[in-house]
Amino acid sequence: MPPRHRLHRLITAEREQYADSHPGSRALFAEARHLIGGVPMTWMSKWSGGFPLYLAAAAGATVTDVDGHHYADFALGDTGAMAGHSAPAVTAAISRRAIEHGGITAMLPTEDAEWVAAELTRRFGLPLWSFSLSATDANRWAIRLARLVTGRRKILIFSYCYHGSVDETFAILDDEGAVQTRPGNVGPAVEPADTTRVAHFNDLESVRAALAHGDVAVIVTEPALTNIGIVLAEPGFLDGLRRLASEHGTLLLIDETHTLSAGPGGMTAAESLQPDLVVLGKSIGGGIACGAYGISERVAALLDERVSSGTADLEDVGGVGGTLAGNALSTAAMRATLSEVLTEQAFTTMTGLADRYTAGVRATIDRHVLPWSISQLGARAEYRFTAPAPRTGNAAAAAADPELDEYLHLYLANRGVLLTPFHNMALMCPATTAAQVDLHTDLFAAAVAELFGD
Repeated sequence: MPPRHRLHRLITAEREQYADSHPGSRALFAEARHLIGGVPMTWMSKWSGGFPLYLAAAAGATVTDVDGHHYADFALGDTGAMAGHSAPAVTAAISRRAIEHGGITAMLPTEDAEWVAAELTRRFGLPLWSFSLSATDANRWAIRLARLVTGRRKILIFSYCYHGSVDETFAILDDEGAVQTRPGNVGPAVEPADTTRVAHFNDLESVRAALAHGDVAVIVTEPALTNIGIVLAEPGFLDGLRRLASEHGTLLLIDETHTLSAGPGGMTAAESLQPDLVVLGKSIGGGIACGAYGISERVAALLDERVSSGTADLEDVGGVGGTLAGNALSTAAMRATLSEVLTEQAFTTMTGLADRYTAGVRATIDRHVLPWSISQLGARAEYRFTAPAPRTGNAAAAAADPELDEYLHLYLANRGVLLTPFHNMALMCPATTAAQVDLHTDLFAAAVAELFGD
């Protein structure tokens, strides 16, 4: 571990440099008296340095703040800008929809919606899709459908998973194996154990034990944990999930919101997964709010039975859907993003850059013989302050080091590189350059050298 006295001294110096070099952002934050936490969305408070940078402009993989500083942006809106900032194809589609054609939202379908759904079928294999304005809503609505068609009430999630702000997913397993609310959970409606069973990622026996109760409607999982560092699935784990779900009459929902970084069809296509439901969000809209969920033929048939019997209302008051979901603007943005930006060739380039990024970080880790690791998922990579890389969410949470995070984030930001503020995630977009990757490699090496010495 790093010498803490040196780490504290370096953090203090980086904080002072950050404050001195960003007077415009500092002043705007001080004036934000009518915003909860001083920010328009509370997560924005996670940026290191005591105040967030204020955005002036963004294009491709570069962000410019109000003080005129330019940054190589590896945060990319926590994957919301996986297509890059203001990709020309997306902005052109938005302009056509909003200005030339008119009708941003009208509670009427456009032909773009069917095109997007067909493309998602091609990429992910599920035949039927519906839209939302976020992955959170897509997950929430998909879970409701799973409960409806199975007649079961509980869901199964993995400890320290991430599925947006879905109430049932803010649960963990404690050291004794009991279901607990996740630390910091705000105002849970009920005790998580009332709605949720929890297992450990990469532990099929814990999944089997949770399913043995016979009350789980759906397993909700990312194919790799991505919000507690990247926790990759071990060989056989995802196939084992499919097998156990089928054995226990439980559905399998794969949330590809972040793992789309693995390729055009996410890990569902890359690993030939066979989910009953798939959820997507953020990145497929090129920065415009959107989400989607797809269902298999079997789920569609069960759903038709419930709807035709009059036990469910999907058209009005059943709790599935929203007025702005599937609006003309978001479906236009999704069509442009999927057809012209996040293409197979783009993912090949993005993954190659992530390979370069990972190699650069690993070289520094190896040179200093640090007990750190870096994990990569296609176009996305993340370092953790433990080795080997964690195999469960609990192990990943235990490896957290907020002081090291702050030091590295501030060091990089003060020199023109942004990582995701919630953790150390770096994402490549189609506009990311090798020079930006190499800048991070050089700065990461310099930051580590200052901390540990050469």
